[in-house]
Amino acid sequence: MPANTKYLSTPLQKFLKLTAGLLGGYLVTATLHLFLGLWVDRQNLLITMAFSGFIIWASLFVIAFLAKNGWKIWGIYLLISLIFFTPFAYKIFF
Repeated sequence: MPANTKYLSTPLQKFLKLTAGLLGGYLVTATLHLFLGLWVDRQNLLITMAFSGFIIWASLFVIAFLAKNGWKIWGIYLLISLIFFTPFAYKIFF
Protein backbone atom coordinates (compact mmCIF):
# COMPACT_ATOMS: atom_id res chain seq x y z
CA MET A 1 0.00 0.00 0.00
CA PRO A 2 1.65 3.30 -1.06
CA ALA A 3 2.13 6.22 1.29
CA ASN A 4 -0.40 9.01 1.37
CA THR A 5 1.03 11.85 -0.74
CA LYS A 6 -0.09 14.56 1.69
CA TYR A 7 2.51 13.30 4.17
CA LEU A 8 5.42 13.29 1.70
CA SER A 9 7.88 16.18 1.36
CA THR A 10 8.36 18.12 -1.84
CA PRO A 11 11.73 17.78 -3.63
CA LEU A 12 12.75 21.26 -2.44
CA GLN A 13 11.99 20.37 1.19
CA LYS A 14 13.96 17.13 0.84
CA PHE A 15 16.92 19.07 -0.55
CA LEU A 16 16.70 21.66 2.24
CA LYS A 17 16.55 18.97 4.92
CA LEU A 18 19.47 17.10 3.38
CA THR A 19 21.68 20.19 3.15
CA ALA A 20 20.63 21.34 6.62
CA GLY A 21 21.57 17.96 8.02
CA LEU A 22 24.89 17.74 6.21
CA LEU A 23 26.16 21.31 6.19
CA GLY A 24 24.10 22.92 8.94
CA GLY A 25 24.73 20.06 11.36
CA TYR A 26 28.45 20.26 10.68
CA LEU A 27 28.39 24.04 11.13
CA VAL A 28 26.65 23.74 14.50
CA THR A 29 29.06 21.01 15.61
CA ALA A 30 32.15 22.98 14.58
CA THR A 31 31.01 26.22 16.20
CA LEU A 32 30.02 24.37 19.38
CA HIS A 33 33.55 23.04 19.71
CA LEU A 34 35.03 26.47 18.94
CA PHE A 35 32.80 27.86 21.69
CA LEU A 36 33.95 25.18 24.13
CA GLY A 37 37.56 25.86 23.15
CA LEU A 38 37.34 29.23 24.89
CA TRP A 39 37.15 27.57 28.31
CA VAL A 40 38.57 24.07 27.92
CA ASP A 41 42.15 23.07 27.20
CA ARG A 42 42.45 22.82 23.42
CA GLN A 43 44.40 19.56 23.46
CA ASN A 44 41.72 17.81 25.48
CA LEU A 45 39.01 19.37 23.34
CA LEU A 46 40.60 18.02 20.16
CA ILE A 47 40.49 14.49 21.52
CA THR A 48 36.92 14.97 22.69
CA MET A 49 35.84 16.41 19.35
CA ALA A 50 37.04 13.30 17.55
CA PHE A 51 34.27 11.34 19.26
CA SER A 52 31.63 13.86 20.23
CA GLY A 53 31.77 15.67 16.90
CA PHE A 54 30.45 12.70 14.96
CA ILE A 55 27.77 11.92 17.54
CA ILE A 56 26.48 15.51 17.59
CA TRP A 57 26.62 15.83 13.79
CA ALA A 58 24.74 12.55 13.28
CA SER A 59 22.10 13.59 15.82
CA LEU A 60 21.60 16.95 14.12
CA PHE A 61 21.38 15.17 10.76
CA VAL A 62 18.51 13.01 12.02
CA ILE A 63 16.78 15.99 13.65
CA ALA A 64 16.86 17.83 10.31
CA PHE A 65 14.83 15.04 8.71
CA LEU A 66 12.33 14.98 11.57
CA ALA A 67 11.48 18.65 11.00
CA LYS A 68 8.49 19.51 8.84
CA ASN A 69 9.98 22.58 7.20
CA GLY A 70 13.51 22.68 5.77
CA TRP A 71 13.69 26.49 5.88
CA LYS A 72 12.91 26.48 9.58
CA ILE A 73 15.59 23.93 10.44
CA TRP A 74 18.14 25.90 8.37
CA GLY A 75 17.20 29.04 10.31
CA ILE A 76 17.52 27.26 13.64
CA TYR A 77 20.92 25.78 12.74
CA LEU A 78 22.24 29.12 11.51
CA LEU A 79 20.99 30.91 14.63
CA ILE A 80 22.59 28.35 16.94
CA SER A 81 25.84 28.59 14.97
CA LEU A 82 25.81 32.36 15.22
CA ILE A 83 25.24 32.19 18.98
CA PHE A 84 28.17 29.77 19.42
CA PHE A 85 30.48 31.70 17.08
CA THR A 86 29.88 35.20 18.48
CA PRO A 87 32.00 34.87 21.68
CA PHE A 88 34.77 33.17 19.70
CA ALA A 89 34.79 35.92 17.06
CA TYR A 90 34.69 38.61 19.76
CA LYS A 91 37.76 37.13 21.42
CA ILE A 92 39.64 36.81 18.13
CA PHE A 93 38.82 40.22 16.63
CA PHE A 94 38.62 42.47 19.71
